[in-house]
Amino acid sequence: MQCNAYDLEHKVAIVTGASRGIGFATAELLLARGANVVISGRKQEALDSCLDRLSAYGKERVRAVMAHGGDENGIQRLVGTASDTFGHIDILVNNAATSAHYGKIMDAEISAWDKTFNVNVRGVFLLTKAVLKAGMEKTGGSIVNVVSVGGIMPVEGLSIYNVTKAALIHFTKQLALEIGPQGIRVNAVAPGLIKTKFAEVLWSNDESRDAYESSNPLRRIGEPQEIAEAIAFLSSPAASYVNGQVLTVDGGGGFLKGS
Repeated sequence: MQCNAYDLEHKVAIVTGASRGIGFATAELLLARGANVVISGRKQEALDSCLDRLSAYGKERVRAVMAHGGDENGIQRLVGTASDTFGHIDILVNNAATSAHYGKIMDAEISAWDKTFNVNVRGVFLLTKAVLKAGMEKTGGSIVNVVSVGGIMPVEGLSIYNVTKAALIHFTKQLALEIGPQGIRVNAVAPGLIKTKFAEVLWSNDESRDAYESSNPLRRIGEPQEIAEAIAFLSSPAASYVNGQVLTVDGGGGFLKGS
């Protein structure tokens, strides 16, 4: 009998930015597929609420650690909790991100550049390095970075964010080349406009939403669960020969205008 290639039973995953949106949907789906999951986020209250909801899959299978991309101590706590609780780490989903500036790229303050890069690029590097050192580099695994269609092509209004996501796309490809021989696959998922709190400034704006929906072949905005499915696929044995790739999940594309 052939095993289910999408099954994640006995796998251990870390999902960042998991207190809402794509991160929460991903954590829930990985749990449903059998994985043990450690979630992280910036606010303890939000994490506690998520932990209560995710505990329906078994309290012993999920943990929550408050941390964000710029918090090196938090990153160490996050990785340590996963290793100490479950013994190993098989899957890392780098989903946490921030956007400190909406508008034209040359109108941004240097503080916005620093904050956005600190979380979206530097934080991903630090957490990935910590996970590799915690044992993934010996046992193999899967790393999935959540990027954006804005990292592939310019999107009005999201200037600095787009630049960081472009950097993360190249980080994905470079790392896939370097650690593939160790049995670790590194891929990225590039969402289009998704109905999350993070992107609310775009989809709650009538002009932006109408322009996107009318130009998108599916005539709608995506849902967090649809991105979670792509992440779960790349995390699973079903994607065992997929490495260094960027999976675009945007309904076929659409015009996106910042507010």
